[in-house]
Amino acid sequence: MNTINQNHKKQQYRVVIIGGGFGGLYAARKLGNASVSVTLIDKRNFHLFQPLLYQVATGGLSPGDIASPIRAVLNRYQNIRVIQGEVNKVDPVAKVVYANSEAFSYDSLVVATGATHHYFGNTEWAKNAPGLKTIEDALQIRSYIFEQFEIAEREPDPQKRQELLTFVLVGGGPTGVEMAGAIAELAFSTLRKDFRNIDTGDAKVILLEAGPFILPAYPEKLSEKAKKALEKLGVIVRTNTMVTDIQPGKIQVKTESNSDLISAKTIVWSAGVKASGFSKILSAATHAETDRGGRIAVNADLSIPNHPDIFVIGDLALFKQDGKPLPGVAPVAMQQGKYVANLIRNKVSAKKTAPFRYLDKGNLAVIGRNAAVAQIWKFHLSGWLAWVIWLFVHIAYLIEFDNRMMVLFQWGWNYFTRNSGARLITGEINKIFAAKETVESE
Repeated sequence: MNTINQNHKKQQYRVVIIGGGFGGLYAARKLGNASVSVTLIDKRNFHLFQPLLYQVATGGLSPGDIASPIRAVLNRYQNIRVIQGEVNKVDPVAKVVYANSEAFSYDSLVVATGATHHYFGNTEWAKNAPGLKTIEDALQIRSYIFEQFEIAEREPDPQKRQELLTFVLVGGGPTGVEMAGAIAELAFSTLRKDFRNIDTGDAKVILLEAGPFILPAYPEKLSEKAKKALEKLGVIVRTNTMVTDIQPGKIQVKTESNSDLISAKTIVWSAGVKASGFSKILSAATHAETDRGGRIAVNADLSIPNHPDIFVIGDLALFKQDGKPLPGVAPVAMQQGKYVANLIRNKVSAKKTAPFRYLDKGNLAVIGRNAAVAQIWKFHLSGWLAWVIWLFVHIAYLIEFDNRMMVLFQWGWNYFTRNSGARLITGEINKIFAAKETVESE
């Protein structure tokens, strides 16, 4: 029997964590070397730093720069074991979860399975407007973006070429804003010298937002500064614009006064998220209440009502503070993960824990080179200083030291050379030519 399993037998209090995202990983690390036995279960064997996923989608970083093997992150803690598997059943009476037909008993269960794309009942839009939540999403979008430039290089028809060079981002939150800025920098700067038959500066990058402001969680002045910075990059920002339909290569939108059809071969969805599919499994087993997005209502200590040993954190949790639900952002998940870990440690030691309260340290969003907006407590910043703060905050939050060094080097290289190094089209290369033939036959 190996050392880890021996240690697990010695430990009496058993903690099972489902999900290796921000919430689950921070909970596990906080429980590292505590007098508890921890089992972390995730269907992936790596932790993904999602805030930088858009940079993989636009060629600025490679997948390995923002992903860390979970085992490598936690290998210093002898009381933690990692299981790659997918939990498909919870028995709250027996205190057991099942993953790949294997049973895992717990004294405390921490659920941190995150969120997925939300198309608000229009699931058929997903195939024509992919979202950005996984490495696979990012690589698919990256390949598709660069494919459009390759196909446009060989397209003689000006109208079809413009459709190929039109990129639409749906949703004016941080992901949409950052994606729009990154694609604009690609088209209007990075790729300008790479092609002979097209001018990539003819591209259109359109950001659609249903509300009156982009970055609606930010103060209005910062939102307006972000809009101006995007427009300076060449992005067309359309607020108060609702999406009513998405078809292959076309997106129907409407405003208060009219509706129109935008022809674009690349459409990326960032307009909303909902709780992961595990929400249905857990709510059915515990009879927990959920909101329209599938988030599970939790108590002040992040436990499910009537189930004091089951905790829900991160994007899956519906936790209201001062009457408002906390947003589904990484800092919330991190703080909740640490809180639940401390609560469990106190529980083992027969100590009480105060209710959870989120400390909002601010918001950051990058628009492009030397351009960002930052709300840090009462301070509102924009431009170069906000951009520098954004860089160092994201470097600091990367889990592994190696990742920090790689990202810092890549950003430095990109900054001084104005060159994105990961501009690779992966997958079946003949799909490019198949797409080209489709364009020509329309």
